[in-house]
Amino acid sequence: MQNYWNRRFAKEGRIWGSSPSRTALQAMEFFRKEGVRKILIPGSGYGRHSDFFAANGFAVHGIEVSDVAIGLSTFPNTLVRHFRGSVLDMPFNDELYDAVYCFNVLHLFRDSDRRTIIGKCAAQVRSGGVLFFTVFSEREPTYGKGQKVEENTFESKPGRPTHYFTHEDLKDHFSAFAVLETGLIEDEENHGDEGPHVHLLRYIAARRT
Repeated sequence: MQNYWNRRFAKEGRIWGSSPSRTALQAMEFFRKEGVRKILIPGSGYGRHSDFFAANGFAVHGIEVSDVAIGLSTFPNTLVRHFRGSVLDMPFNDELYDAVYCFNVLHLFRDSDRRTIIGKCAAQVRSGGVLFFTVFSEREPTYGKGQKVEENTFESKPGRPTHYFTHEDLKDHFSAFAVLETGLIEDEENHGDEGPHVHLLRYIAARRT
C-alpha cells in the first residue's frame, strides 16, 4: 500500500487539488455543533482536508502512509501535525481527540482490516466524541469491475481492493456506535486521465458512547 501511494503521489502530485471535498464542509458544520476542537484525520494525504480544518480553527493531526504525500503538504506545521505510517498501525500517540474525519480510506481495505481501523479510530476518540466517515457506495460506476475478492469488494487495480458500501453494510460496520446520521452525497473530482467525474459517496456520522 505504501509503495502504491508513493508512486502515485510522485507521479500525480497534489492529485485532488487544494479545495476540500463537499463532505468536509458538511463535516465541519457537524463538528461545530458538537463542540469539536481537535480532529484526527486517518489517511490525510498531502493535507487537503487537514489544511481546510486548520484554516477554520481546528487543531488537526493527520496519519499518512506516504512520505511523498507528506512532503507535498504546505500548511504551517504549527497548525497541523503529521504522523507517517499506516492507519492499521494506530495509535501514534496517546492523545484523545474530539472527532475523526476519515475521507475515502475505509473502502480501500478488506473486511477484517476495515473493522480494525474503525476500532482503532474509536480508541482515540474521547467518550462522547464523534466520527465522520465517507466511503464509496454500491452506486459508483466502477462497482463490479475487476476481480471479486470479497462481498462487494473488487480489485479494480492489482493489489488495491475497493469495497462498495450499501446503507445496511455501513451501519453494520458502525453497530457499536450511536449512529447520528447517514446519507449519500455527490462529490465532484477532476484529476488524471479520468478528467471531471462525480463520486456518489456514502457518509456516516456516529458517536462513541
